[in-house]
Amino acid sequence: MKSFDDKVVVITGAGSGIGRALALDFSRRGARLALSDVDEGGLAETVAAARSAGAREVRSDRLDVSDRDAFARYALDVVEHFGRVNVVINNAGVALAGDFADLEYNDIDWIIGVNFWGVVHGTKEFLPHLIASGDGHVVNLSSLFGLISMPGQTMYNASKYAVRGMTEALREEMLIAGHPVGVTAVHPGGIKTAIARNARVSAKEDKEATAKLFDKKLAKMTPEKAAAIIIKGIEKNQARVLVGLDAHALHHFAKLTGSRYQDVVAKVSKNVLPAKAV
Repeated sequence: MKSFDDKVVVITGAGSGIGRALALDFSRRGARLALSDVDEGGLAETVAAARSAGAREVRSDRLDVSDRDAFARYALDVVEHFGRVNVVINNAGVALAGDFADLEYNDIDWIIGVNFWGVVHGTKEFLPHLIASGDGHVVNLSSLFGLISMPGQTMYNASKYAVRGMTEALREEMLIAGHPVGVTAVHPGGIKTAIARNARVSAKEDKEATAKLFDKKLAKMTPEKAAAIIIKGIEKNQARVLVGLDAHALHHFAKLTGSRYQDVVAKVSKNVLPAKAV
């Protein structure tokens, strides 16, 4: 896919961060957009900016990606509205910090519902339409933490590793079947978004300190730069897109050291992670 002019692009989690940056980048390329988010205020801001940036058409819907029935209805409505779908970017995601022993089941259900089932729903419901388009592409947002593990991120790791595995297997299936659908897994490192500030944490975590660590120390790349890298990956039909120097460096470090990287991460994390709140 070398041009996005007049292509129909679906983006979940478009109310802020990478989702908004993707929407604006695609707008400048003349795409037609189907944007969704649970944050209606943020979504409205993205829609206004996308129209100003030159999008041919913008459809806006409040959507909880973890709601299977709602997603199924949404996909049908989008296809009925535009007549086709060319690109689906399952971007919506949330974070949950805390040691595994301290996490509550309702928070675990929440993050798996959004980060994994949201991607499953978006891929499953739109895949037949991407195939029918004759020129389709599905992009699933995993994470650097879908390539390496990190203490205090067990369920985030679990959700993002699951997205990676599903996406890579789906790409293989599309190749075997000869379907005209590209499949890309995206692994961002620290991006300057509100994900840490909007995260849930266990009762023993200091949420403010955790968010401050991410915002001040880890989030290095702008969403706009991340969006440009992702779109370039779609153009090149890349199977895997690493976003950020941290993603590249830590991924290669883990490959070189094998499972021993876990020992290094554990040792470093003891001196870096914020103290427990309780």
